[in-house]
Amino acid sequence: MSTQRPEPETETESAKTDAEAAEGAPKERRLDEKRRRAEERERKRVEEAERVAADAERYHLKVFRYDPEVKGKQEPRFDDFHVPYETGMTVLDALIYARDEFDASLTFRHSCRQAICGSDALFVNGRQRLGCQTQLSDLEQPVRIEPLPHQDVVKDLVVDMEHFYDQMESVEPYFQTTDRPDGELEEQRQSRENREKIKTSTRCIWCGACMSSCNIAAGDNEYLGPAAINKAYRFAMDEREGDEMKRRRLEIIEQENGVWRCQTQFSCTEVCPKDIPLTEHIQELKREAVKSNLKFW
Repeated sequence: MSTQRPEPETETESAKTDAEAAEGAPKERRLDEKRRRAEERERKRVEEAERVAADAERYHLKVFRYDPEVKGKQEPRFDDFHVPYETGMTVLDALIYARDEFDASLTFRHSCRQAICGSDALFVNGRQRLGCQTQLSDLEQPVRIEPLPHQDVVKDLVVDMEHFYDQMESVEPYFQTTDRPDGELEEQRQSRENREKIKTSTRCIWCGACMSSCNIAAGDNEYLGPAAINKAYRFAMDEREGDEMKRRRLEIIEQENGVWRCQTQFSCTEVCPKDIPLTEHIQELKREAVKSNLKFW
């Protein structure tokens, strides 16, 4: 076992150690700074990627706004909404999100959300559509949403449907007959062929899309319009009503503002959300009106 004591460091050796330490400290700081900058760049890159992904999953809506009762909102304008997209989202879904999350004053009609009530007919990207039936993924952005054309706007996307309902009522859209079967409990039978003939006409949901697309209805407020004439077709062609009621219905629709105002543009047929061949029904009623007025001596 050695009893020698370690020799103390000389001043030269101590100075050398201090110099090496002093030289290593800036190097460590430089490495730490480099790592910090690299981490900051990576963080910004991730944030940018997340922002781009979030933007890619949002749909841009341009929604018509108008409120005649609020000062400052009486001038029509378009508001922008960026709605997060989910698979299967419809235009109506997007509007509901925009109303619930961004602006509670946004006003539009909707009810069943299953293309049955007809209350959410809108003008979307230049075409009449049902909001609940139109997928956002099928539309180009920005999605431009407006109220139905050729109708008075009440507020935002809500239009006055009173005239449309009046036209529908004018054709007496309900079953009437003078040909009752013998016996109180006897049912009024309809043949399969006749049912098939009128089946598509019964699909009408009174949405007003066809009326809004019709240029004749836009310029002539007295014209019955494709929806009302289709409703007249549904009953005039029903064999259970009998010949007398059929003549009465033809008298209603063959007047000046009835079927003869139709110019066969097919715009109503193209926008009908229920694929009713409206123009064909109108033309068939024209033929029936002509036949009913033919007299042979």
